[in-house]
Amino acid sequence: MASSPFLAGRVALDDSAYLTALSERVLVFDGATGTNLQLMDLGPDDFGGEHLAGCNEVLVATKPDAIDRLHRSFLDVGCDVVETDTFGSFSIVLAEYGLEHRATELSRTATDIARRAADAYSTPGKPRFVAGSIGPGTKFPTLGQIPYADLRASYVDQARAILEGGADLFIIETMFDLLGAKAAINACRLA
Repeated sequence: MASSPFLAGRVALDDSAYLTALSERVLVFDGATGTNLQLMDLGPDDFGGEHLAGCNEVLVATKPDAIDRLHRSFLDVGCDVVETDTFGSFSIVLAEYGLEHRATELSRTATDIARRAADAYSTPGKPRFVAGSIGPGTKFPTLGQIPYADLRASYVDQARAILEGGADLFIIETMFDLLGAKAAINACRLA
């Protein structure tokens, strides 16, 4: 796993810190973002209105303190890696909320929030890392709901913004459409 070509390090003085830490010990990732946000009892106003309720990705703009608290709650108990609130922050998914034009902004902001939290908990002996979360979305190329190239282009924009925000690696998660997974992997490589 440590030599996986699908992990992308951020440009830094030591961009191999994650792989080095992974080769030395087990790294513990945070828990489920969506589930833990639901436990905060956020209402429609927290999302920016009824029409945005349930769009967890917009919370980085409307309730950044809630996202920061979530990351810090995992870091408080010793997690090594926090995942960004970007599971669905690419234009294909955000279009369902009329937010496709904010995909880059929301992905970058989410990563910045996670980066600041991770940096606040990092020590020379125990660095903390940020994984840029990329989810499957709601349209699948295998089912003919979206062209592969369109999905990959949307993922490329998301992946670039995640890298710009300071992620150490990508986590492509909950994929069940092989072409969708391929689009996300190739997008990360292109970014």
